Amino acid sequence: MGYHRAGFARILGVDHKPQPRYPFEFVQADALEFLEKHGSEFDLIHASPPCQLFSTASFCRPRRERHHDLLTPTLASLKGQTTQWVVENVPRSPMRCFWIELCGLMFGLKVFRHRLFGSSQLIFSPSHSTHRGKMLGVGGMVCVAGHGGQSSGFGNSRRIPADHRTKAAWSRGIGIDWMTRDELSQAIPPAYTEYLGRQLLQRIAS
Repeated sequence: MGYHRAGFARILGVDHKPQPRYPFEFVQADALEFLEKHGSEFDLIHASPPCQLFSTASFCRPRRERHHDLLTPTLASLKGQTTQWVVENVPRSPMRCFWIELCGLMFGLKVFRHRLFGSSQLIFSPSHSTHRGKMLGVGGMVCVAGHGGQSSGFGNSRRIPADHRTKAAWSRGIGIDWMTRDELSQAIPPAYTEYLGRQLLQRIAS
């Protein structure tokens, strides 16, 4: 949605599972296989490999090691592309490329939701508003699926009012109204990719 709002004409989503609420054109396929076959057909590739292996929210969970590192092969595939690309993952993930970190406070959102974005192009980050005075559960600040504070909201959710932990609250915080609660727990705010998309679209058009 962010890239659509930035001005990209065609948005195609790829995932190995059905995504019935995805608001744009969708292909069910292995993302890495699709990238190898069709990556050159697009002006920009955005990849979001699963983050569970690197997420601070999963550090205390058993069997965390069962999650596979899909970021490394995704980066290897992207670096072999001639198309411009962006890759997204959680803080502490091994990006192995130039990256910036975005936070919901940069865009006036009611969620921290820190995420790293690497790119084939030089990308810039807006100024990061201080977290001082921004408390989860106060003034609409929400903790989405445990990701809340500067690194993680792990352990904080029990102290957050119930009305700040609902699907409606998460939707308002992230800026997405078409997903289920479980889907919201994996989502990033469209404001992030809109911001990046505007930068990259200018490069593509020039």
